[in-house]
Amino acid sequence: MKKTSFAVACLAVLVGCNQQHTSQIQRKADSYALVNLETTFTEGISDHGKKVLELYKLAAEEADNIFWDQNFGDKAAMENLEDAGQKAYAMINYGPWDRIDNKAFVEGYGARPAGSNFYPADMTAEEFAAWDNPDKNSRYTLVRRNDEGGLETVWYHDAYKDNIERMCNYLQAAADATIVPSVRTYLLKKIEGLRTDNYYESDLAWLDMDDSKMDLVIGPNETSDDNLFANKASYGAFVMLKDLDRTESLQRFTAMLPELQKSLPCEDAYKTFVPGASSNIFACDAIYYAGNYNAGFKVIAINLPYDPHVQAEKGTRTILFRNVLTEKFNRTVFPVGNMLLTQNENLDAEAFWWNIAFREVAHGLGVKETVNGLGEVADALGNESDFFEEMKGDVLGVWLACNLNAKHNFSTVLQRNDFLATFVASTLRSTRFGAEEATGLANIAVWNWLVEKGAVVRNNETGVYTIRFDETFQAITDLAGQILKIQATGDAAAARKFAADYGKITDALKADARKMHFEEIPVDIRFK
Repeated sequence: MKKTSFAVACLAVLVGCNQQHTSQIQRKADSYALVNLETTFTEGISDHGKKVLELYKLAAEEADNIFWDQNFGDKAAMENLEDAGQKAYAMINYGPWDRIDNKAFVEGYGARPAGSNFYPADMTAEEFAAWDNPDKNSRYTLVRRNDEGGLETVWYHDAYKDNIERMCNYLQAAADATIVPSVRTYLLKKIEGLRTDNYYESDLAWLDMDDSKMDLVIGPNETSDDNLFANKASYGAFVMLKDLDRTESLQRFTAMLPELQKSLPCEDAYKTFVPGASSNIFACDAIYYAGNYNAGFKVIAINLPYDPHVQAEKGTRTILFRNVLTEKFNRTVFPVGNMLLTQNENLDAEAFWWNIAFREVAHGLGVKETVNGLGEVADALGNESDFFEEMKGDVLGVWLACNLNAKHNFSTVLQRNDFLATFVASTLRSTRFGAEEATGLANIAVWNWLVEKGAVVRNNETGVYTIRFDETFQAITDLAGQILKIQATGDAAAARKFAADYGKITDALKADARKMHFEEIPVDIRFK
């Protein structure tokens, strides 16, 4: 009897532990607020246009399928999970690993591989370094074991041939259906790029496609999932509809890019890059996210292409997702600022809009090539390049917004402190994204910099912060200058030291995160 009672007791403990684990995972899934991607911009779209939109979505689904393979492997393994909480969280994270801390939440899996599924799991850094292969650092190759056990590269267009052919067939059908010549040209160039892993021509064609109400980003762009070497690009896609009124209000800033570049708070030698004259800024409603862009927390704006040659020749396109920005501000930024800042009266949705707009503009500024012969900035800084680029966008974005507002460049009535307070609230809520990926790490580092410089001061009894606005603006200015210098000089050692010094989740940040959790403020959003 005693043995039986003991066994029953152990079983009860195990069941209780499993239930507790399950409920924790369900709470994590629920911490991503479920929202509809709604838009009011479908009016006036022709039947041809609606057909094109549907084909865009079908093509985007193929990009999503490729990303599942890149990030994890067989999606069916996650779809077949019996635990509803685990399944829901796996769909958010595109696999069994929490993208906030890279730890597994499904039994049977270790920590998330640093190289995702881009490299063999047993490959060492030394083996990769010693391997003489001209394509190994390409953004568009996988590294695999050959039959002899050595390393070989496989181009994306070969590795994902079936998915890419289906994607191209959808894009070809869209090209046949559209009545807009620039859209047809872009789609045909994109098909060529997907089949060859050469996107130069399609990048140029995309920047020329500025007369369509619809927009599509599709293919391998972001390298944030390669935490080994920051080389390999993940597939993703956006399908968007243009907000014509907002876009018109934004477009006048494209002519200011050379002036903005000259105004950057750094030495002249660190801002020699001349942005292409064809840069533009769009406001859109996102109606579909796929792949890397849908994994974990959701981006609210983009600045593409990344190719420095395209940026120099034509420029970049900044796109802000109006509907997603609104959801993020209302559900995360404002509640966090309202709870944890004494100056919450300065929180403003319009200030958030402009901070994000110029965050993306800032990605096209600075330099793309180091000034001392170390090659492209991304190559010189290696694993720290994405982290530094995210920081640059964040701090330069609010710096530009404050300066342009001081020159009365915005039609709305905003004060410098509105931009700064909203930036502080947004940075604080984004520290919850964790230190494992570039965006979260950037926000943690910026926050710790602000704290160290006395820009934000915490009342340890109440857990509420007071913003010292003059100190905050100065701290942002100084940090922007330091980032631009490290990028321009390709100082990888300084970049690593900065990450080590400032990229830490402090006890105060942990306490802040617990408070946000207890108040049920969402970590982020997900889409129905």
